[in-house]
Amino acid sequence: MRTTSDIIASLGLAIGGIFGLAGTFVASASLRETLWAIDGVALVVATALLTMKYQRLGNDYVAAGFLTFLAGESLLLAGNAAGLEASVPSYVGGVSLWAAALIMVSVPSTFALWMRFTAFVAAALFFASVGMVLWGTPLLPTSSPLPAAGYPFLVLTFVGWIWTLLRGSRHV
Repeated sequence: MRTTSDIIASLGLAIGGIFGLAGTFVASASLRETLWAIDGVALVVATALLTMKYQRLGNDYVAAGFLTFLAGESLLLAGNAAGLEASVPSYVGGVSLWAAALIMVSVPSTFALWMRFTAFVAAALFFASVGMVLWGTPLLPTSSPLPAAGYPFLVLTFVGWIWTLLRGSRHV
């Protein structure tokens, strides 16, 4: 059964996905920071609601995954206003937590296999990006091919989560 919280979480995931991707590809620093601020707040709200939903359902591992995603998104949100170069330390911490969260949410069979696959691909690309930065590669949050290649897989995962929430079932 679909609840108001499911609808709000779905809207948060949709806003986060759209504004996050848009921010990655705009040239203006102030517009990017604005889009990413909206994206970050929307994803924090969505993942807080998803944490509560899956905790109530007794799926502690998935709930903890969404809570971990919330922590990662908070780090990203905190570093956003510093600009691309200055945000790299909080970015590395944030996407590390994103990657861990995506794995935590996707290991149980709570979501359909295709969603779990897109989450694992995003996690692998984010972990690769983090490793590159930690080993001295000068990557920014907007660098291509990494980490930018991970964002479409993350957004596809969001689409799956939205679909699951709006259909009102555990599996799609």
